[in-house]
Formats: sequence, structure tokens, C-alpha cells
Amino acid sequence: MVSYYASSSEPAQVRGKTVYIQYSNRHEIVNNKSPGDVPGNVLLVTIEGVEAGDVSIDVIHLVFSAFGFVHKIATFEKAAGFQALIQFTDADTASSARNALDGRSIPRYLLPAHVGSCHLRISYSAHTDLNIKFQSHRSRDYTNPYLPVNPTAIEGVMQPTVGPDGKKKEPESNVLLASIENMQYAVTVDVLHTVFSAFGTVQKIAIFEKNGGTQALIQYPDVATAAVAKEALEGHCIYDGGYCKLHLSYSRHTDLNVKAYSDKSRDYTIQDPSLLAAQQIPAVSAAPTHWQNHQAAQMYPRSDYAAAAVPGQGPSWNSSAQGSTPPFVSAAGNFPSQSYQASSVPAYATAPTPAGSSPMSQYSMPMTQPGSS
Repeated sequence: MVSYYASSSEPAQVRGKTVYIQYSNRHEIVNNKSPGDVPGNVLLVTIEGVEAGDVSIDVIHLVFSAFGFVHKIATFEKAAGFQALIQFTDADTASSARNALDGRSIPRYLLPAHVGSCHLRISYSAHTDLNIKFQSHRSRDYTNPYLPVNPTAIEGVMQPTVGPDGKKKEPESNVLLASIENMQYAVTVDVLHTVFSAFGTVQKIAIFEKNGGTQALIQYPDVATAAVAKEALEGHCIYDGGYCKLHLSYSRHTDLNVKAYSDKSRDYTIQDPSLLAAQQIPAVSAAPTHWQNHQAAQMYPRSDYAAAAVPGQGPSWNSSAQGSTPPFVSAAGNFPSQSYQASSVPAYATAPTPAGSSPMSQYSMPMTQPGSS
């Protein structure tokens, strides 16, 4: 053991660097491993040197099932490239596959002609059970034969094809992905519907933000209509002056799951809920000119008053005056601003209005305390 002594005025230095020493809260030194090094039953595989679609999910299953039963596979694209999650029964089987295939290449005869060699970079995933919603060319669940099949899983659909010039053709779809550049004006769902419906019936639209730009998905009933719209609108601008330029490609989606009516999405196959509600409610007639409560009409034939026989008391109802006496008869001279003519009906008995009181107080009846004279 080598001891090193340093005075408090001269801190320790190692290779010209000052060393500061303090106590740690740990009682034991542990060699931590990254999540990719912790064994698990799910492998994260990065396939280098290929693009999405160059290596089919069936090829991946063929390679990895040589080491044990493969439960599920999910493929996707990330910044690291084309990747796949492969779920085995247990961690031991996954470890055997990782030790045997990490750094190796998929056999050449299993790859398309335009692909050279591809290398597998394999680590462990933190997942333990993959959530596969349907069988498709991007995901498979080999433990559930009753799982729904996505139309893109059908042989030949959405698979890369090579054109006469030897270049890979983009797989067609009934859904277009539109990237909008030079956004000087607002592009709403209604604007996109106006533009794209010129080439056929637009079923659904969804607008979203991605990588700092605005994109949209437009769904047509069939691939042929989408192809016509793509060819006609690619590179064109929605507004004059080069604003809101469209760049179109085919989406891997076939049926968008969007809200029927919102600011960012629209499903034109579903009628407006407000219109449906209006159809279910019977037609409302025009507003009546008088109350329809006949019982109330019998109790209160009109708002006509007859003067009370005793001054100072409230007026009584005069049902015989219905239809003959004008409503709200005013006493002569009490309300000069009114246009009513003077009537022979005597005015209410009123008391002098105290200074500063409310105008309505002059119609209040005098109250007598019990026991007072």
C-alpha cells in the first residue's frame, strides 16, 4: 500500500491536475451495466447496410428461429437505421442468439440482389413482452393465430419492386403523405380537402407536426386515385407565389384512425354529429307569439287591471275586461312621458316620497307594527 501525504496548504496533484477528495455515500463499488447489456428475453437488432423493406420479416424470423422459438417480431425505423425487436421464450435462448449472431451478416442468398452485405448489431431490450396489434409486413405474433391480418401483410403488397431502370420503385398506397414547405399561409383541413378532392373522393385527412415541419395524411378510396393525385400535385404549391409547396409520397397506412371533426383531422365518411342530432330531433316550429300554457291562461286572462274600489289597496282582477280594456291603464298626469290617454280610473293612493329614496318606494303600502295605534 502506498500512502500519499499532502499538507492542507498544498492540495494533491496528479500529472499537473489538482485532486479533490471527499467521502462517497456508497458502501460498495458496483460495476453498473448499460440496459443493452442486461440479459433479457427480447433482443434489439440493428441491421446495418440496408433500408426498410430490404430485409423482410420472414427472413428475420428464419435467421433467429434457428436458436429457439420466436414468439414475436416488430420492425421499425429509427435514427440508428432499420431495427427489429425479437422476443424469445426466455433470456437463455435470447443470449444464445445474441452470442452467435452479433457482428455477423445475414446470408447473401436471403438478401435482394441490390443489397451487398449487412451486419447485425444486437443488444438486449428492456421490453419483456411485445404488444403486437395485428399481423403485417412490419410485425408478427407467432403465438396468436387469430390475430387480425393487416392488408399490407398480403404477399406482394407494400413490398419493394424494381422498375425497368433497375431502381427500386416506391410501393403504392391509397394514403398520401404530404410534406408542406414554405408555410407562409395557414393550411387547414378544409384547404387540403379542396385541393385533393379535385382528383377524387377524399375519405380522411390528418395534419400533424414532425421534425419542425407540417405534414398531412390524405386517404383516398383506392390506390389508383391516390396515384393520380400524387402525379398531379407533386412539387406544386397550394397558394400563388410559391407558398405552401407540396412534396408527396405514399404512406404505409391504409386506413387512418382520425377524429371525425377536429382542427387537425377529419373523417368525411362519418356525417357531422351535429347534423345527425338535428335529424333525430323533430322539427321545431316557429316561436309562439303567446304562451301555450292554457291553464295559466285561464288563471291570468290578461295583464289588465281594474282599479280597486278602496284607495290604497291593490287592484282586483277584472276578467270581464278581457279584450276590451287596454293593458296597463295609467292614471292621468302621473307619468307625463307616457303616451297613454287619461283614464277615469282613479290613481293609487300614494304617500309623499322621502328625499333620497327609490322611485319605486312611492308605491309601497304603509306598514303598521302590531300593537301600535
